[in-house]
Amino acid sequence: MKTTVSLDSETLLSRLALLGEIGRDEQGRLTRLAATDADKGARDQLVDWFGAAGLEIHVDRIGNIFGVWVSASDKAPLMMGSHIDSVVNAGIYDGCYGVLSALSVIEAMQQARVRPDRSLVIGVFTNEEGARFAPDMMGSLVYAGGLDVEQALLASDANGVTLGDELSRIGYAGEMAPGAIRPSAFLELHIEQGPVLEHEACTIGAVADLQGISWQKVRISGVANHAGTTPTQLRADAGLAAARVVVFLRELVAGSNSVATVGCIRFAPDVINVVPACAEFTVDLRDPDETILQSREIALAEFLKSLEDSEGLTVETERLARSQPVRFDERLVQQIEQSASARSLSCRRMTSGAGHDAQMMARICPAAMIFVPSKGGISHNPREHTEEAALIAGAHVLLDTVCHIAGVCASL
Repeated sequence: MKTTVSLDSETLLSRLALLGEIGRDEQGRLTRLAATDADKGARDQLVDWFGAAGLEIHVDRIGNIFGVWVSASDKAPLMMGSHIDSVVNAGIYDGCYGVLSALSVIEAMQQARVRPDRSLVIGVFTNEEGARFAPDMMGSLVYAGGLDVEQALLASDANGVTLGDELSRIGYAGEMAPGAIRPSAFLELHIEQGPVLEHEACTIGAVADLQGISWQKVRISGVANHAGTTPTQLRADAGLAAARVVVFLRELVAGSNSVATVGCIRFAPDVINVVPACAEFTVDLRDPDETILQSREIALAEFLKSLEDSEGLTVETERLARSQPVRFDERLVQQIEQSASARSLSCRRMTSGAGHDAQMMARICPAAMIFVPSKGGISHNPREHTEEAALIAGAHVLLDTVCHIAGVCASL
């Protein structure tokens, strides 16, 4: 016998809009950094909604919030979720969409008077963006055991204020040990934050893996000299060397799944008529395959050594961050595909180019993600937008996937 479960899409959309108003400044810009007053306002609103849905509220020591629809079953719970903190001058969907859709899923089951075969949990993770405290994805990283909670609480912002002090100030320094709720699986619904789904006119992304990330800072030291009197062949030009690295990286990844970006660059002495004595820049390398990512790192190191030897330069590198690729659970990915197919929604497997809480949760349980298109591939921006129909479709796929996993037969 099939049970009809209906998702209240109007409530989902109205909550997205309402949450998107919390944290706006006088110019209308949305900025909700972790553990600020704006974050507290959004947390308070979310807790109110959780309470109205009859969920048990738990807060752990790193400030992660959990809304639990309790079941008498002794099966490990199924967790959904994401985050509600933002970058500076943000859009309204990143993170919030996954949290509010998870709430809509539970409410849909409650409205249909069906019970899952295990507890359902909504996880709301602290400081996913890392826009105020480092590192990013902090709450889920601590929860998964990848970072000591005491160390995380000592993280300070640009003004020297610690996360621990701020969580206490806003009333979200919980007592529960991170990781105390051990899920059977974790699902995260998210906007894509890239152009692929829109470009291919596809509604659903079944995220099979997530790229590994290698961040480095490179400093090339040469000799400052007069731009008019120093012959080209006699220069130790750090600026030219930096340009060669940028071109090398583009050629290195051309035609592959890898991406390489030099996002920050600075010359010194930064004078129009002086050959640069120093170039300092960042390198962001990403690939979903660890072996290939390592090969890109080795190729860059070899190229930098060749520049040093051939151009009379000194090259120094500093590791800024490194994360391995994540492969999501195949059974969950297949179920997402099946849920999309059952609704006649176009779906493709894809790789996430950005980091998400799901990658941290994959350390302790099977995990997967669902993507919906981002208009123009834009995110972390006020122009971040996903069509309502796509938002509703993604929430339905999450609902169907959860119903299947939790023993509820849904026919929508």
